[in-house]
Amino acid sequence: MAAPDLHTLASVFGILGTIVSFLVLLAPLPTFYKIYKKKSAEGFQSIPYSVALFSAMLMLYYAYLKANALLLMGINSFGSIIETIYLIIYMIYAPSKSRIFTAKLLVLFNFLAYGLILGVSYQISNPFLRLKVVGWINVIFSVCVFAAPLSILRLVIRTKSVEYMSFPLSFCLTLCAVMWFFYGLLIKDLFVAAPNVLGFTFGMAQMILYLVYKNTKRPILPEYKLNEMPNRVAAANDEIILATENTNQTELKTGDTEKKKTSSDEADEDHDNQSQTRITNDRETSPESIV
Repeated sequence: MAAPDLHTLASVFGILGTIVSFLVLLAPLPTFYKIYKKKSAEGFQSIPYSVALFSAMLMLYYAYLKANALLLMGINSFGSIIETIYLIIYMIYAPSKSRIFTAKLLVLFNFLAYGLILGVSYQISNPFLRLKVVGWINVIFSVCVFAAPLSILRLVIRTKSVEYMSFPLSFCLTLCAVMWFFYGLLIKDLFVAAPNVLGFTFGMAQMILYLVYKNTKRPILPEYKLNEMPNRVAAANDEIILATENTNQTELKTGDTEKKKTSSDEADEDHDNQSQTRITNDRETSPESIV
């Protein structure tokens, strides 16, 4: 039986990569369903989805410039649509501060940066050089897509909790990186293969951290900086602090009352002693006591 040629292998890995990429894009669905049910996006971040949208748009442009790249065009078209939907849902339920931050990210990356890349690249008359420039830009931001979920890792390490970390997303990203690496390698496209080396590394790091902390339980509330603290944790901490302050104030008041009472009792006792001494002295010096 003849071994499959490189073109066939590349097609197989490309199709598998497309399938897994669909899973990657659909992996956040449980997260956004949770946001929809809670009517709140607090604790979740929009950075991974903002960067993913920008990278999908950039890869779509790269596939447009590159000949015979239907697989890349198809998956990145779907990616641009689904990431846009995620961001719309996030901005509906996010706090005002997070909503403003997300809007700034979209303006910065998806309008200003993307428009600048389009404008500058079209000034390059050589098609091969234009493809190469866009390819290197795509490598940079493809790495950012794999690294963007790492922003969650700091919160996971601090809280010892994986509540805001998606294991299906990390697993699919790792598998996706493997498929697209071999696809890029077989078609000899450095700009497709290179970012997925780091993608595999980052994905493994996320899965390992998830396995480390998935069963960890913390009986006390974690420490947060004020700008990192989810509202429900902040409220609980405020209640604990308020209760503690009330208890301390009650103890102080009780202690002061006891001290005042003790001082009053001591004063009364001294007064009685002085009165008794005075009576005794009077008796000793009175005429009846003289023999």
